[in-house]
Amino acid sequence: MSRLHLFIKFMFVVLPIGLKAQQELSFTDKTYEPQIKTVQLYPNLGGTQDFLQPATAPFNQQTLLLEFDDLLGTRSNYYAKLIHCNFDWTKSQLMDLDFLENYNEYNITDYTQSNSIYSVYIHYKFQVPPVKIPGNYLLIVYRDDVSHLVLSKRMMIYDTQISFTKDDQMIGTGTLNPENQQFNFVINYGDMEVINPAQSIHVNIRQNQRWDNVKYDLQPTFVRDDESQLEYKSVDDNAQFKGGNEFRFADFRSTNSPGQNTVRIIKTIKPYELYLATDDLRGEKAYGQYNDLDGNYVVDNIEYGESSITGDYLYVNFLLKAPTELNGNVYVVGKFNDYQRTAENKMRYNSTSGAYESRQFIKQGRYDYQYVLESKDQAVYFIEGSHFETENNYEVAIYYHPFRPNADLLVGYYLLTLNPR
Repeated sequence: MSRLHLFIKFMFVVLPIGLKAQQELSFTDKTYEPQIKTVQLYPNLGGTQDFLQPATAPFNQQTLLLEFDDLLGTRSNYYAKLIHCNFDWTKSQLMDLDFLENYNEYNITDYTQSNSIYSVYIHYKFQVPPVKIPGNYLLIVYRDDVSHLVLSKRMMIYDTQISFTKDDQMIGTGTLNPENQQFNFVINYGDMEVINPAQSIHVNIRQNQRWDNVKYDLQPTFVRDDESQLEYKSVDDNAQFKGGNEFRFADFRSTNSPGQNTVRIIKTIKPYELYLATDDLRGEKAYGQYNDLDGNYVVDNIEYGESSITGDYLYVNFLLKAPTELNGNVYVVGKFNDYQRTAENKMRYNSTSGAYESRQFIKQGRYDYQYVLESKDQAVYFIEGSHFETENNYEVAIYYHPFRPNADLLVGYYLLTLNPR
C-alpha cells in the first residue's frame, strides 16, 4: 500500500479530522486542531538539548524557535503573531508597534515533508522575531487568517534588572509536611525608581515548566525600602509547592527494539500500536529516586536519524492498574500534552482488566508522564504521591509595572533546582 493510501486511511478512518471554522483563543499553551502535534518552543542556542529548556530568552539574545508537525501532510499557509501579556497572562493594553518593529503577521515558510516509513506530515519551523521590551508574550499560529487558530504558546523575554538571592536561613511550618518543598528568597531592586514596590512588583513561580500549578503574584513577607529589598518567606503550607514524584517514563525511540517500560508493539497494523508496561498506584509508596526529564520529552528516532522528519507516530497505550474505579477523572499528562486535562488524554476505567486505559497518538522518542486525579475529595497527586525529596526545577519570574510603558516588564528571571541529581 502506498504512503498516500496509508495517509488517507489514517485521516478518514483511524483519526477523523474536521477542521473548525473558528476557535476561541486561550492564553495558554494549547493546540486547537487534532492534526497539530509535537509543538516545541525553545531557545535555539546550538546545543543538542536546547529543546528541553523553557520558552524563555534574555532580551539581548532572542533566539526562540518554534517547531510543530501538521499531520494533514499537505502544506498550509500558516502565519504567526505575537500578543503582549500582563504578568498574569491576560492581554495587555499595548499596541503592536509598542513592542514590535514591524507589522505583526509573519508567514511561516520553513517546512519539510516527512521522510518516515508510515507517517505523513509536514514539519514546520519558525524563528520568533525579536521584541522591543521584555515581558510575557503569547505566540499564536493560524491558517490563512487569525480566526483559524491552530496553536498558542507562552514565551518570556527577560531583562535582568532585579537581583535574586535564595535564603535558607529561615524555615516555616510547611517544612513539617513531607509532601512540600519550600524555598525563601530576597529580591533587590537596587537603583530602580520603584514606587510602592509591594504593589508594582509581581513575582510568579512555576514548577517543571508547568502552567497548571503556577503560583501567581506572591506577596512579600517584608518590605525593606531602605535597602531596596523585598523578602519572601513561604512560612505556611499554602505558599509552598507539593514536591510531587519523579516522573514515569517510556522509551520508544526504536520501533524494532522498543526500550524501557514498553512491553509490546503490534506492527501488523499501521500506524503501529505500542503498549507500555502497566503502571501501579504509588500514592502510598515510599519515595524512590531515579533520573527523569522533569516532565519533558525528547523526540528521537535512533534508526534513521533527523528525528524531526523521520520519526513515526504511534498509538501509545497507557495502562494504570487500579483495584476499583477512583472517585474522579484520571488524566495522563506531561510536557508532551502541556499538562492539559482534555477529553483526548482522559483515561477510561476498564472493569474487566481492572485498569485505567488511554490511547495517545505520539511521535517516537523518550517521554516523561504522570497521572493526575481530578476529584472533589482527593488530592490531584493521589495517584503519584508527593515527597519533599523529589527533584524539581523552578522558574522565578519578577515583573515591574512602571508608569511608562504601561505594561508589566519582566525584569528578573531565575532558574533553580531543588534536590539536583
